[in-house]
Amino acid sequence: MSGPSTYVPKWGIAKWMDARLPLPRMVYDSFIAYPVPRNLNYFWTFGGILMLMLVSQIITGVVLAMHYTPHSTMAFNSVESIMRDVEYGWLMRYMHANGASFFFIAVYIHIFRGLYYGSYKAPREVLWILGCIIFLLMMATAFMGYVLPWGQMSFWGATVITNLFSAIPVVGETIVTFLWGGYSVDNPTLTRFFSLHFLLPFMIFGVVILHVWALHVTGQNNPTGIEVKAVQKDTVPFTPYATIKDAFAMICFFLVFSYFIFYMPNYLGHADNYVQANPAVTPPHIVPEWYFLPFYAILRAVPDKLGGVLLMGAAVVILAFLPWLDTSKVKSMSYRPLARQCFWAFAVTCIVLGWLGSRPAEQPYVLLSQIFSALYFAYFLIALPLLGLFETPNKLPGSIAESVLGKMKGGSAAAVGAAAASEPNTKG
Repeated sequence: MSGPSTYVPKWGIAKWMDARLPLPRMVYDSFIAYPVPRNLNYFWTFGGILMLMLVSQIITGVVLAMHYTPHSTMAFNSVESIMRDVEYGWLMRYMHANGASFFFIAVYIHIFRGLYYGSYKAPREVLWILGCIIFLLMMATAFMGYVLPWGQMSFWGATVITNLFSAIPVVGETIVTFLWGGYSVDNPTLTRFFSLHFLLPFMIFGVVILHVWALHVTGQNNPTGIEVKAVQKDTVPFTPYATIKDAFAMICFFLVFSYFIFYMPNYLGHADNYVQANPAVTPPHIVPEWYFLPFYAILRAVPDKLGGVLLMGAAVVILAFLPWLDTSKVKSMSYRPLARQCFWAFAVTCIVLGWLGSRPAEQPYVLLSQIFSALYFAYFLIALPLLGLFETPNKLPGSIAESVLGKMKGGSAAAVGAAAASEPNTKG
């Protein structure tokens, strides 16, 4: 999408480096001159916010790993020691614990933005699938990290979730024994989870690089869903236009994040996890972290253990098939009135499922979980395929520039083009 490079090294060392390892050229072409659609709104800033949160989680995680002891008899006390004895250990721990929640807040906004504006449609199918892989890796990393403090909810959450694999025919018990490192959740389990929790963020970082690469190959989607037709008219340079917007959004997001760190650090956690793990005492209500609650509700909606596991897995995997389930040729739901209503109904469904996941496994919550789980899958398997066949979309603008600048009073396309041409030349 970006075309030939416009990078011109000015210094001798820069020319020497460019001829051997053109990293400055790559940075310039990818983050300075790279053309982005001129109509991007603030929902597109969450990609940069997610990168910021990933770096924050890796840095704080590495620091915490220097002081954490992955042993069942010492893990809980080592976390307490980090909080009390390590200089700024409390800050690192609160940044990391709350960072997981804010990471998922940003990723859910990022996903729903993609759903609303059709960012999964051609030619961005691989980009979307890579995003789904990142989401799965995030869920695995977050679950293993939640076990490490070795509190009551950590221990029993690990026991309940890992036991789900036993429902898989033939290999289920083998998988559970491997995860546990024995025949119950104990010290080998903690050691395994600590190792994987440390490794997976670097795997996520690798897939993120592929995700960004795929983004730069196909170009960014935009609120209209119209592809770039003329680079000069439809786009602006990434720097300063997108970078300033991204920086402002990151500052605002980090201010809210900081408020939770300094004033409400335990608000998003569970009180039982501040009690040391005790295999002899079962908490009255075992729940995962809030960002897993919708999937937990789907899991409990099925009385059969294997059926619940399969349905919960399908709730995540089905996202990867969206490019083929949505049959509409129009990307953005801004121009699809019926699809837009279904989208907001789906968003409400996800919120209700999250609430149901926090409720006890009793009536009427089980029945409601079954109803809303059916609505969740109906959106992907019924609504999107049928709407694409029968819905009549609103008229799309002729170009991205037209959607931004609007038609002049005389309706002259030439006037629109002249106004667009007055913008900076971003061909590169």
